[in-house]
Amino acid sequence: MTMKSTAERPATHLGHSMKPRQLTMMGLGSAIGAGLFLGSGAGVKAAGPAVLISYLVAGTLIILVMWALGEMAAANPNSGAFSVYAEKAMGRTAGATVGWLWWLQLVVVIAAEALGAAGLLFTVWPVIPVWALALVFMVLFTAINLAGVSNFGEFEFWFAILKVVAILLFLAVGAALLLGLLPEVPSPGLSNFTSDFAPAGLGGIATALFVVIFAFGGTEIVSVAAAETENPSHSVTKAIRTVVWRILVFYIGSVFVIAAVLPSTSAALASPFAGVLDAARIPGAGAAITLVAVIALLSALNANLYGASRMIYSLAERGEAPGILTRLNRSKVPMVAVGISVAFGFLATVLELLFPEKILPALFQLVGSTCLMVWGSALVSQLILRRRADRDGTVLPLRMKGFPGLTIFGLVLLALIFAVGFSSADSSRQLVSTILLIAAIAAACWIGARVSARAGNNPN
Repeated sequence: MTMKSTAERPATHLGHSMKPRQLTMMGLGSAIGAGLFLGSGAGVKAAGPAVLISYLVAGTLIILVMWALGEMAAANPNSGAFSVYAEKAMGRTAGATVGWLWWLQLVVVIAAEALGAAGLLFTVWPVIPVWALALVFMVLFTAINLAGVSNFGEFEFWFAILKVVAILLFLAVGAALLLGLLPEVPSPGLSNFTSDFAPAGLGGIATALFVVIFAFGGTEIVSVAAAETENPSHSVTKAIRTVVWRILVFYIGSVFVIAAVLPSTSAALASPFAGVLDAARIPGAGAAITLVAVIALLSALNANLYGASRMIYSLAERGEAPGILTRLNRSKVPMVAVGISVAFGFLATVLELLFPEKILPALFQLVGSTCLMVWGSALVSQLILRRRADRDGTVLPLRMKGFPGLTIFGLVLLALIFAVGFSSADSSRQLVSTILLIAAIAAACWIGARVSARAGNNPN
């Protein structure tokens, strides 16, 4: 049996100028967005301090998913990432379905993030209307993404640093508040945990779980960016290793402070980080944390635009989308893919002008449980491909520990989340709509593959 390495670069003309430090910081900052800065308040309101259970469950799942993705990305760095891995594991239709599903999700999220950031900025700087601010953001980040992956990576690097520093300062203030170290500020202690840990019971924890899952969405972009990184096997390994402590420190730590300081009935949960800083009597906290949230949203927009353009480029490269989407500019950026990925965002700014304050809520309704489907495909793909590699004697640069037990455990967690989701009316509607969307995409991909195959066999 011959030993062979799969750590070869895919046949692609994309650049490889993203630096390892940029990929690592993207891994740190890709999921630190509105889901943490704003969504954490909704989670505490739904479940009280018991929201920590929701974060631990979802955090465990995303850690397992990222370990699985890391193994596959180190062995085969490809801009199609989990779409390519699903194709290798389960066939062409499965790969195309996952790719199109993720691309459609990101297209909607890009528009939502532009409008969300504009709306937040308008609350502290009500000079330029929301639609115009969103338009400026869309133009700016389209230009940044077209300028080259090194420019994109550097921009995301500094954005991620700002977010990380803001959270570390928040944790320091929160710890001082809880320990009674702030002068003339009484400590709330852990009374919220001891008096009413789960005010809404199991139902509240289930409701919060889907809020938390949305917050973790975006972490998987690291596997997409691996294809354009120097020394991808080493870079991916380093980035994946940051996932565990990032989840523990940033998410669990921040939510612990919020739940300890703010009761589930507090109006301050509408902006939980500002609420904690106000309780600590930090002047200017509201405006400061709002600006941090704006930065977080714009960072996520930047990363999601990158991810969306690379995914549809990969689909086109594999014949699952029009070939024109593989066209590159001088900076080796798929310019047509970037253009089509931002088109809906520009349309959303026009709709915001025509229908003020109605577009953003509608966009959030469109983004359902699609990330759960992508995560599930990653676990199934890794289970199949790892067994195949072990059977063939393939050398893998990075091997997920605890295989296959941890991969199967991740799939069991995912099944339990779906079961919990179907027990709630709101989340069950999201799950059903997502399943119907997947069925429609899969049918279109299957028909497209059959038509393409027939056209190739019949040159006349």
